[in-house]
Amino acid sequence: MEFENFLSILFLLHRKICTFVIGNNQNDKVMKNVKLILMSVVAAILVSCGTTSTVPITGRKQNLIVSDEQVLSLSNQQYQEYMKSAKASTNAQNTAMVKRVGQKLANAVVSYLNANGLGTEVSQYKWEFNLVQDKQVNAFCMPGGKIVVYEGILPVTKDEASLAIVLGHEIAHAVAKHSAERLSNAYKQQYGMQILGAVAQGAGASTGLTQLGAQVLGVGAQAWSSGFSRKQESEADHMGLIFAAMAGYDPEVAVDFWQRMSQATGGGSSSIFSDHPTDATRIKQIREWLPEAKQYYKGGTGTSLKSSKSSKTSTPKTTKTIKITTKKKK
Repeated sequence: MEFENFLSILFLLHRKICTFVIGNNQNDKVMKNVKLILMSVVAAILVSCGTTSTVPITGRKQNLIVSDEQVLSLSNQQYQEYMKSAKASTNAQNTAMVKRVGQKLANAVVSYLNANGLGTEVSQYKWEFNLVQDKQVNAFCMPGGKIVVYEGILPVTKDEASLAIVLGHEIAHAVAKHSAERLSNAYKQQYGMQILGAVAQGAGASTGLTQLGAQVLGVGAQAWSSGFSRKQESEADHMGLIFAAMAGYDPEVAVDFWQRMSQATGGGSSSIFSDHPTDATRIKQIREWLPEAKQYYKGGTGTSLKSSKSSKTSTPKTTKTIKITTKKKK
């Protein structure tokens, strides 16, 4: 059953109960008790509905109530809108570098997913790598593998390996389904507020997923990039470091890169990842993850693709019957 349809039924049930109570001349105390019961039911359903998924590499559990198809539809719409206004870089050499590094990472990620029983995830990615004219120190990846790099970040990355650290982070957001997770959380909150409001007022309202998605994902790179939580951003740092190693890039360059980033942005949370931990915290975490990342880095071959953790996420577990970067700056 579609989540929106279920909520409509819930609203209808509320109205029926209200009509019954009023028609039987019950007092306010009884009415309040009925409303309290309904609110409890709603809260329980919103927590339990959807599917349970496991993030590759980290093994973190997440609950999603929107499907891959819904998220991809929203992100593709926003990506097309962004690309209409973006100006492609005129630097052929840098453009070729972005595409080359990005494709190596994409190939490594696809190989990893296939090697770890996650082949069903691969079909959703339609990889694109773009370098655009923008002085911001930024890059973003939309669900489905649409990656955009701003020219402003290249003076900080300086080399292909450091660019791979940035792209690995961006790709990690897509692989970890952070956009779906963010949208699911907002969807729960939105409908939770609507249902509770309906219970309190005796009337319900519904907002379409597309409208909510526009609010959640934002209309520009800034809104998209600032939306992820610090937990998700750190997770993308972790996964991205390993993806870069899988693609044959030395993960140790991440430390120097983030030190340069810290200098370029004044030592705080950088503009590229506004909701990330501070640069000092990130560098500390990266040093802790380096031994793990090096297991995937074999002298530049990136051949160690088998995960050291159980990461079977391709078959989500349904818990009940009732499962973006218009531009994304991180």
